[in-house]
Amino acid sequence: MLKEGDTIPEVLGTDAEGRQVTAADYAGKPLVIYFYPKDSTPGCTAEACSLRDGYDDLRARGYAVIGISKDSAASHGRFAAKYGLPFTLLSDTSTEVNQAFGVWQKKKMAGREYMGTVRTTFITDGDHRITHVITKVDTKNAAGQILELLG
Repeated sequence: MLKEGDTIPEVLGTDAEGRQVTAADYAGKPLVIYFYPKDSTPGCTAEACSLRDGYDDLRARGYAVIGISKDSAASHGRFAAKYGLPFTLLSDTSTEVNQAFGVWQKKKMAGREYMGTVRTTFITDGDHRITHVITKVDTKNAAGQILELLG
């Protein structure tokens, strides 16, 4: 998994219009990049809504917010519309971006093992060097957790 001090990969995913989004699209802008397992599941919805509710505070500090999962652009479109999400959701259907960040890992549920996205938030500076990694995300207070780290 990427850690503090690492620079994020250039490719971040595909947006709702099918365009490849890169770190260069956010040149000079600090980022909050959060990886989540699946649109419209309880934990992922709570996290997205917390970030929606804290979006203005994050933007006031200069941050752009990007959510990434392996769901399709169509799924992201429905999810964003249903919950009024004001930030970009990117698709990573191939899991290449998940793998580049190191969040595509073996998980266990109900006694079975499978590969999946480990919920993780990366915060970068304007040069896209990671300043914080949150591995124990408080889904109901994701924005507050980030804002507290930023001081």
